[in-house]
Amino acid sequence: MHCRAYFLLERDIQELKENNFKGITAFPVSEDLMEWGADIEGLQNTFWHGLFFQLTIKFTSQYNFVPPVVKFITIPFHPNVDQNTGRVCIDFLDDPEKWNTNYTLSSILLTLQVMLSNPVLENPVNLEAARMLIKDESLYKQIVLRLFSQPIQLRENSLEFPKDPDKLTRSIKAVSFNDYYKTWSGIATSKATEHYRSSCKMRKPRPREAK
Repeated sequence: MHCRAYFLLERDIQELKENNFKGITAFPVSEDLMEWGADIEGLQNTFWHGLFFQLTIKFTSQYNFVPPVVKFITIPFHPNVDQNTGRVCIDFLDDPEKWNTNYTLSSILLTLQVMLSNPVLENPVNLEAARMLIKDESLYKQIVLRLFSQPIQLRENSLEFPKDPDKLTRSIKAVSFNDYYKTWSGIATSKATEHYRSSCKMRKPRPREAK
């Protein structure tokens, strides 16, 4: 007999199918629907557009009273993503008091898509990413893109993306902290500032509409 979470996740599947959100795909990888895989592309009109990130999402039988655990497999150099584990560190996923039972899988993924180009700089988990973004946004962009060395090639401040997005998705790999260190330490020419830019407000997920 299936638990309450199973039926809620079935409804989340239907919501994803009906809306077909651009740049977002998600699929269960376990029969009980408790484990999912997902792919997110950065938003248009940002330098994240064209970059595809793979994630894992793990629910429990207590969903939707508690949030799922969300981790990036393709770990971006980002203030709100743990550079060692890939875990997403934003308030509504970390703090049960800020979680809303009206949130759905779709609203979680849409929020993460926005988060890529709109990081929350208050209490960042990746301090180096936050400091670099504050000190030199252009350098931060270069580091993010350099970590996607294949198939993206950085040539004289220009980027070449493959015409087939599937080729980009298949080539993505997880990035370790050592890779981060080698990349940003090799590119950076000065020490990052110790002061943070005023925190960026990020829109919370849109709750499920009552039916």
